[in-house]
Amino acid sequence: MTFLKKFILTLINSNTDKSQRKYNLLSDEDLVKQINENQNTLLFSILYDRYSKKVYNKCYSFVNNEDEAKDLTQDIFLKLFTKLYSFKGNSKFSTWLYSFTYNFCVNYVKRDTSKKINSISKPLDKNDYHMSEIEDIEDQTLFDLKASKLDKALSMIDPDDKAILLLKYQDDVSIKDLQATLKIGESAVKMRLKRAKVKVIEAYNKIE
Repeated sequence: MTFLKKFILTLINSNTDKSQRKYNLLSDEDLVKQINENQNTLLFSILYDRYSKKVYNKCYSFVNNEDEAKDLTQDIFLKLFTKLYSFKGNSKFSTWLYSFTYNFCVNYVKRDTSKKINSISKPLDKNDYHMSEIEDIEDQTLFDLKASKLDKALSMIDPDDKAILLLKYQDDVSIKDLQATLKIGESAVKMRLKRAKVKVIEAYNKIE
């Protein structure tokens, strides 16, 4: 383990001292601003306390293994420590962090399956345009699916499609925030969601 990794792990696992308790009242966005402006690395532990459990749960949904999910969570916060400056406030911090987490998990899963690693904000390819000819799936159709089968169906589709569905329907991220986070247009966001819904319904219907 490198010195930097040991140092950061010590920070995110340490308790916030009394002089920093006032920062617990800050919003995520203001806290990130304080961390970036003052280079107060100890404040990073507050972000860790706020989000480590949620990040762990999201990691677990991709790997279905406790130890692996724990390792992924630590790796995500280690990378977040060095990338926090890139948060520009174009969306809520939680939205940005969840997208960051999903991208990390998608890349991890694809690396394991020897597939080409792409962000969920990759350009539409020519095979996506046929989606415009397919009738969209109503959101209520997804909500009516049995949870156990839906979880299995989500594990069967491409991680990119799974990630954007989780952002939209689990994390309740708006189309506008998806545009800002993924840096793509409204039509591209809607096309990806449409494709992902079609894929998960197809997978769901194949399950006995």
